Amino acid sequence: MDFNFDLNSLWFILIGVLLTGYAILDGFDLGVGSLHLFMKGDLNRRILINSIGPVWDGNEVWLVTGGGALFAAFPHVYATVFSGFYTAFMILLFVLIFRAVAIEFRSKQPMQWWRTAWDTAFSVSSILIALLMGIAIGNIITGIPVGADKEFTGTFLAMINPFTLLVGITTVSLFMMHGSIYLIMKTEGEVQAIVKKWTNNAVIFFVICYVSTTMATLIYFPEMVQPFKAHPWLFLLAVLNMLAVANIPREIYHGREFKAFLSSCASIAALLSLFAIGLYPNLVKSTTESAYNLTIYNAASSQQTLNIMMIIALIGVPFVLTYTVSIYWIFRGKVKIDAMSY
Repeated sequence: MDFNFDLNSLWFILIGVLLTGYAILDGFDLGVGSLHLFMKGDLNRRILINSIGPVWDGNEVWLVTGGGALFAAFPHVYATVFSGFYTAFMILLFVLIFRAVAIEFRSKQPMQWWRTAWDTAFSVSSILIALLMGIAIGNIITGIPVGADKEFTGTFLAMINPFTLLVGITTVSLFMMHGSIYLIMKTEGEVQAIVKKWTNNAVIFFVICYVSTTMATLIYFPEMVQPFKAHPWLFLLAVLNMLAVANIPREIYHGREFKAFLSSCASIAALLSLFAIGLYPNLVKSTTESAYNLTIYNAASSQQTLNIMMIIALIGVPFVLTYTVSIYWIFRGKVKIDAMSY
């Protein structure tokens, strides 16, 4: 991997930053949802939902922004991936909507069956979203059938195989760990004590999945590690990733929940950085013929378009960051249930 400091590479980095922001922010939302059914008691479940209540919809802005940036900078990738993954994206869109409806409707009626049904919908939707995103990442690693005309030539079922499922499960475990740490920050008393027990199990679950996925990648897709062989210093990222994960139980033990959450954020950023480095300069690998790979050069918009969009991004991204920081500052502190709560 030889990095070229040009507009194409800058857009590759920018899209990576936006999607990493989404993974970090909506990741704990999805983690809270994935763990939701483990919590017993209506009040306790309301506390979990209200921990993400003020921020969950704003977090999804990062996904929309990342998708828009991909469309602007690399339209061929956008067209190929969205047409090839059409069924998967329709399912993803459905469960995203269904999850939002579950959050809003859950406490509108007092009946137990009503709330249990929406609790189940919320949790299952959250797990499916994380799983589908992981499967998509798995397919980017394995490659997909792309022809000379940049058209996807495969089927939806062909995308689901043991490796992509493993990446999907690893993504679910990562978000569960991330979500449990977030809950420790936002809860207190009995609920916090329960969540602390979850966190240890979630960390163990993630480490097992992460090691399994890493081994499978090294065995079946060794090309992903070529950049690290060419530039050994990049291996520091893998070391930093493991140190970040190892630091989580230590910070929680000492009662430093925010530092544990920062460690979890760092592990997500490091994981996606490792993925991006292994992929660069490709965006979509073709299993039909390597010459048909979609790269940051043959799938990009014109240099003029990239330049104009970079100016717009430099103006727009600070607004997104300001909005995100202000919302988290306004709704900082522990969750308190009142008449306006979900």
